[in-house]
Amino acid sequence: MVLENREPEKLTEKRIIVIDDHPIVSEGLKSLIRHEKDLVVCGHTENAYEAVSDIKKMKPDIIIVDISLKEMNGLELIKKIRINYPKGLILVLSMHDEKVYAERTLKAGVKGYLMKQQSAKSIITAIREILNGQLYISDQVRTRLMNKLVKGRLGDDPEIDRLSNREFEVFLLIRKGHGTHQISNQLHLNTKTVESHRRNIKIKLGLKDSVQLLKYAFQWANR
Repeated sequence: MVLENREPEKLTEKRIIVIDDHPIVSEGLKSLIRHEKDLVVCGHTENAYEAVSDIKKMKPDIIIVDISLKEMNGLELIKKIRINYPKGLILVLSMHDEKVYAERTLKAGVKGYLMKQQSAKSIITAIREILNGQLYISDQVRTRLMNKLVKGRLGDDPEIDRLSNREFEVFLLIRKGHGTHQISNQLHLNTKTVESHRRNIKIKLGLKDSVQLLKYAFQWANR
């Protein structure tokens, strides 16, 4: 964890920790937040494994987390943060399409989901809405959630909801046409672990073979 030099000048200042392994993004966020008199970045880290203990020490009001981290799946990190520091408000800032991850992260307990290509103004707006006790999601996600609520079901799909966070991550890479070795390299897992995840995914989705799995993944992506 890199700690910022200054402490909050006022009790009303809200403390923010940034967890992102893209230095350009981290520096951009810190620069953006420094222009807000009532907000302060109290630290940032690229290391997901150090993040939880650092958060407990720093006691931030808001934690900005990227989904794609080298050491750990962002969803798993969110789960650990929620267990170890439940009062922390989490905002996900991700390059991944909200259509894919927003609902699952909301179910994990985050208070907002923002895509990195959105404007700087949107980031500050998201932070302030979350601090005011509101959820920050796009109109598209809000509409989709409302439609599912009306139909009596929330979540991705009943079958997809059975997947663990790691299995879901593997499923998304299968959807992109990645093979076992590609998934292994991208997620820093050994091939046997990836094959085990693939087997579990097929069982949970009621699929017979890899061809059916690939077809299901493509259809799910275009639903």
